[in-house]
Amino acid sequence: MGTTDKLPSRLHHNAFVSKDLEATRAFYEGLIGLPLVATWSEADELFGAERVYCHTFFGLGDGSALAFFQFAHDDDQNLFDPDLVPSPFRHIALKVTPELQQEIHDRLTSAAWKPDGTYVLEHGYCRSLYTEDPNGLLLEFTADVEGADEIALRLEGVDTRQRGTRRGILVALPHVHGDAQRRHSAYRHTGGIGNRVYQSLLHLRAGRRGDSRAASLTPRSFH
Repeated sequence: MGTTDKLPSRLHHNAFVSKDLEATRAFYEGLIGLPLVATWSEADELFGAERVYCHTFFGLGDGSALAFFQFAHDDDQNLFDPDLVPSPFRHIALKVTPELQQEIHDRLTSAAWKPDGTYVLEHGYCRSLYTEDPNGLLLEFTADVEGADEIALRLEGVDTRQRGTRRGILVALPHVHGDAQRRHSAYRHTGGIGNRVYQSLLHLRAGRRGDSRAASLTPRSFH
């Protein structure tokens, strides 16, 4: 039995709570382009009481789905959908092609969807479009840059004892805030493995726009 046989085969669904399933459907189907593949309503004895709720599933390319629950009664909705402290690190990232990323960008722009919560970040190894859904969930649509595989190849010689950290360095450091000098300093100060990533990214950024600052979209409101 191979290693992959001992792992879950794929994501089945990722579940969230929604205050408005129709607004959620309009966003994911109409703007993002994820098809509504299933709707299920049920009543169950859960946590000491009968809970009536509906959940909808929006399909992804590998057969998995994003699922959203809404409860029939306000008491249940308030109990299972408390307000969360906003955080840019609480999000879900979906891999897309550059072409699909641009299509989603264009649809959000045309609809003037949440301008204050929609922006683009150039991470170096990928380009990410961020936006919020009607429930306040932060979504990331990420497309690998040309040459992203080259970064991994350049790191293949790293000591296996360091391999557990190399991906963390690669992913985390481009999020360091501030000017380019501070970001580059962060790469250098991680030591040898950081230097390899730093040099690889400098090479890939040659001739490209290397500014990692957020580029906000211009629309004002959604109608």
